[in-house]
Amino acid sequence: MDNLVLIGMPGSGKSTVGRVLAQLLDMRFVDTDALVEHHLGLSLQAIVDRDGPQGVLRAEAEEAMALDCRGTVIATGGSMVYSEAAMDALTRLGPVIWLDVPLRTLQQRVGSGDKRGLAMRPDQNLSDLAVERLPLYQRHAALRIDCANRTPQQVASQIARQLPARTGT
Repeated sequence: MDNLVLIGMPGSGKSTVGRVLAQLLDMRFVDTDALVEHHLGLSLQAIVDRDGPQGVLRAEAEEAMALDCRGTVIATGGSMVYSEAAMDALTRLGPVIWLDVPLRTLQQRVGSGDKRGLAMRPDQNLSDLAVERLPLYQRHAALRIDCANRTPQQVASQIARQLPARTGT
């Protein structure tokens, strides 16, 4: 197992859990949203404002396909699952782990999402995104983690327990 790839809805805790998990397993951590912002020199919201949701989708997919890492926990943008090419690239990097968080919790964490740079059409809300994305998360995930009522530390520990034993560590 070279890397671990975290997927899930906006607000599911991919970045937070990813950092905790990386520390727990003595791995590096990378957040593809941060890579997008760094490489384009814009926030995700600025990309959405300038290029629309498709701009974020393109940038996310490009980052995923360019990733070349080992020993890394990778937190992906929530909309990464829209790109088959990106998900194929991520699957080759390591097991894909879906952080499944109840919609009510996501809504509390994200609110309307109108300032988070979400790849969301103006006529959509978080519930619409969940309906659209959940089947994609299900299809791409090698492992689903139920995150309901769990802290990031508890989620990271559960992931670590469910991973096959690592050699060479």
